[in-house]
Amino acid sequence: MTRQVFFYDQPERFVAGTVGQPGARAFYLQASARGRITSVLLEKNQVAALAERIEEVLDEALRRSGGDAAIPAAAPKDLLDTAPLDLPLEQEFRVGTMALAWDSVDACLVVEAQALVEDEEEDGEETVFQDDEDGPDMLRVRLTGAMARVFAKRALDLVAAGRKPCPFCNLPLDPEGHLCPRANGYRR
Repeated sequence: MTRQVFFYDQPERFVAGTVGQPGARAFYLQASARGRITSVLLEKNQVAALAERIEEVLDEALRRSGGDAAIPAAAPKDLLDTAPLDLPLEQEFRVGTMALAWDSVDACLVVEAQALVEDEEEDGEETVFQDDEDGPDMLRVRLTGAMARVFAKRALDLVAAGRKPCPFCNLPLDPEGHLCPRANGYRR
């Protein structure tokens, strides 16, 4: 099996999106450039974790540069992308692991999403996940600081959109509980 790497250096578009209704949504990462589109399937919690971690990495890179890095503090409104996923939506693979790194030389964020590889054990009952010799397929995307902030904003909004709002403050309810700022510590 030959490893396939879908590489995008500052793509025209890199977004998280969904197909389906809340409660039954499928989550995707999608990169596109020059007529080429790559879509990979992942879990809602992976989208949330990726977006939160991107924000942390960008904030740390900005802090370490003393504020000199070309990273906006918030997603530039003129770059926000609210369009649906591009069609045709053809899943290349299901994401298993992800990695992030800030490339300080090129001043960009590198996002890697590797395919989940399943191998059955000898008894055929349990499934174990492991890399094969050439490694799993991978989506690798290099983003400017502004592109990364825009991705994170959309991804966090997307995850929150599927949650019911709090009846007091209208913020999305977290599955672990919600400390409402308007209801004097009311926990739902």
